[in-house]
Amino acid sequence: MHDPAEFDAFYTATRDRLLLQTYALTGDLPAARGAVRDAFAAAWHHWRKVSRLDDPETWVRPHAWTHAQRRHTTRIWHRDKQLDDETRATLDALSKLTLPQRKALLLTHLCTVSMEQMAREVGLTDDAAARELQTATAQFALHRDVPSTSVRVRLEALSSRISEVRFPRATIIRRSGAARRRAHTAGGVLVVVAALLASGAVVHQGNGASPALGGVSAHGDSSSTEVDPASRLFPNELLTQDQVGALSPSRKLRVRATTDNTDGDGINSVCQAERFADPEGRAALVRTFRFEGQPKLSAVQSVELSEAPESAHAAYRTTMSWYTECTRSRPQLLATHAIKGVGDEAALLVLRTWQKPVRTYTVAVARTGSLITSVVRRYESDRAPRLAPVTDLAATAVNGLCGHEAAGECASNPTLSQVPPPPAAQAPGMLQEVDLPPVNGIEQPWIGTKPADPAGNNTAATRCDQATFDGKVIRAATSRTFVIPEAKLPKAFGLTETVGRFRKAEAARAFVADIRAKLDGCEKKDLSTEVVRTSTSSTKDSDLTIWHLTTEISDETKVQFLMGVMRRGKVVVQLGFVPDSGHSIDNGAFHQLSLRAMERITNLPKK
Repeated sequence: MHDPAEFDAFYTATRDRLLLQTYALTGDLPAARGAVRDAFAAAWHHWRKVSRLDDPETWVRPHAWTHAQRRHTTRIWHRDKQLDDETRATLDALSKLTLPQRKALLLTHLCTVSMEQMAREVGLTDDAAARELQTATAQFALHRDVPSTSVRVRLEALSSRISEVRFPRATIIRRSGAARRRAHTAGGVLVVVAALLASGAVVHQGNGASPALGGVSAHGDSSSTEVDPASRLFPNELLTQDQVGALSPSRKLRVRATTDNTDGDGINSVCQAERFADPEGRAALVRTFRFEGQPKLSAVQSVELSEAPESAHAAYRTTMSWYTECTRSRPQLLATHAIKGVGDEAALLVLRTWQKPVRTYTVAVARTGSLITSVVRRYESDRAPRLAPVTDLAATAVNGLCGHEAAGECASNPTLSQVPPPPAAQAPGMLQEVDLPPVNGIEQPWIGTKPADPAGNNTAATRCDQATFDGKVIRAATSRTFVIPEAKLPKAFGLTETVGRFRKAEAARAFVADIRAKLDGCEKKDLSTEVVRTSTSSTKDSDLTIWHLTTEISDETKVQFLMGVMRRGKVVVQLGFVPDSGHSIDNGAFHQLSLRAMERITNLPKK
């Protein structure tokens, strides 16, 4: 429920302060006034969510600043005859700072934010933001020819220039916000692709944003100049060079291109299966970044605007499936995390391709209203990636879009929690090719067979347990095998997963206990087989045990076998892997695969 009185009080209390900050950022008073006015109108449009924030001003300020930067004319204060020398000198000194330095200085001296919040709004790590603030303070004092202790006084003195500015009444602001809401609900007309983007041109600019570009729309162009803002995207809504630079603050970074993704094949990242996740979407933008130095590091952000939140949700699920069911480039899905506090839904994925050079991808996918955005970091290394920088960048990306008419929830204080991958289209509840680890010496990809009823032929079992997933205690069972057909490997080589749903958890627990007992006693019954239990754990609702078996066929020939049995509630998974003498996966990788199998069965269709 929108509360007019609460909004009116907020508007009255904060508008002058926000105008001062925005004027100091740009030096353009008309642009600053218009931007602050529009930011408050957008806040009323989104007041249901904005009012729930701990500090709604942290939502309005970035939108006012973005709108003002989009509108302002460079060094307009030089043509303003009403400016006194002191104000002009302060604006000149501010103009000599980089945008992150200027923001850090203003957030520190004209706002009441913590260092952590300042860093988040600037789009840098805490340490990098502190360095920018220190540099900004020193540079401003030098160019303004004042001691650093008087920075705040000089900035606050700019208020004399805005003292006579008159804002519209709160009722007018609310009417403007309500009109935005009606326009959003009614939907928009086909929209404009700015001339540079419509022609397929790319954008190269220092901070990654281009105020000269108009809205980008609908995967094509339009001759109309009067368009609904809800049906276009602006390059200024994308991540900037300074924000992405937080991924590696010590390395130089440049924006390679900004496009509407209609040229070429439209594939911008590993696993991306189609040009657009929503082929019927209204608009799209892609921006690519590349860091200098080694190991190679790059990033890409994509944004798609759908017709409605329901369409965007479907596009979000499609984007997620690109990565969690990927068969392109032979990647391995290492982890899936839910991100809370970022938009309406968001996730973080970690993938790795094992062909040389090894590449690790950290992928954040988020949806806010009818908008979805992906941020992909590619790093040529097999080191475990730091997740926090990409998580924070996803939050920054969503907040960059949050002022859009089609946006939903914003972002604040993102948190990660590891979760199972979402259900797969084929063999839901079972392992996918993307889950499987690499086999040493093999570069060809894994291929999975279609799921089938094991019908008494459970190839995941060993000759010690000879487990079969049949009988009255089992409701249903299915099995699939993964092989590498392009590699010259023995026919026995492969990995088989069999999943059985029991009628009762007690029966599933007894089935696992029987397999454990048979494996523990196998060496006594079969002297040619050595059985080593490498891992085991049990709770009331789950079990996991992994064995490494070695069977001596002759004095010179031994057969290795890895087998795991897992249970979650009523569901049991048996996983068996037969390597050959020169091509295998290690025990640690098999253990992780067994854990992934337990994660995947949470998506097993209910029967």
